[in-house]
Amino acid sequence: MDNSFYNFSADPILISDPLITQIPLQESNEELVDLGDVSLFKIDSRLADKKGHHRLVRRGLAQRLCKAADLLPKDICFLIIEGFRPLELQKQYFEQYFTDLSKIHPNATQQQLYILTSRYVSPPDQLPPHCSGAAIDLSLAYKDGPELDMGTPVNASPEQSNNNCYTNSVNISHQAHLNRNLLCTTLEAVGLVNYPTEWWHWSYGDRYWSYKTKSQAAIYGAVKDL
Repeated sequence: MDNSFYNFSADPILISDPLITQIPLQESNEELVDLGDVSLFKIDSRLADKKGHHRLVRRGLAQRLCKAADLLPKDICFLIIEGFRPLELQKQYFEQYFTDLSKIHPNATQQQLYILTSRYVSPPDQLPPHCSGAAIDLSLAYKDGPELDMGTPVNASPEQSNNNCYTNSVNISHQAHLNRNLLCTTLEAVGLVNYPTEWWHWSYGDRYWSYKTKSQAAIYGAVKDL
């Protein structure tokens, strides 16, 4: 692979890596539950859909989010952005970002673009965590006020944010760093794992979770569109 246009070694293990994609699945058949039914959370409307898919996650993930919510300071809560995502929408996101990157890197191979795209959107052919109900995009907010400063907006791409969307970015304010640290320590305490190129993306039960926790298999596979 010609890496001259991009330093792949600077990235963490990505969701498209064979270390992730070859992890087996042992489906638990847990149902999806609606986080909108839980008073602990604020539900954001920016990615809301008519069927309320954005509020749905697997029960095991929902239970852990509830435990994490109890660990936050009393005036702060989780702001839920997006949980379950239909596969067709995942395909649209992946193809659009792939196309955008092909214009930025016109000399890149299809495989290089596939890998680059996976920094920000999971490949639709590789059990995407959102399509499994295993992932949640979320932020922190004051219970009676606005979202906290997290350094970048949720869903800011690496190109839009100069890589400051990466969870461990050092090029954010001191307050944003403290807020990210609060998010990370709270969610890690209940067994969730972060996708390190997106500070807002956390999961439980998917292949990336299996890799990070050294579990034998993922427990949440693709959910049929509802």
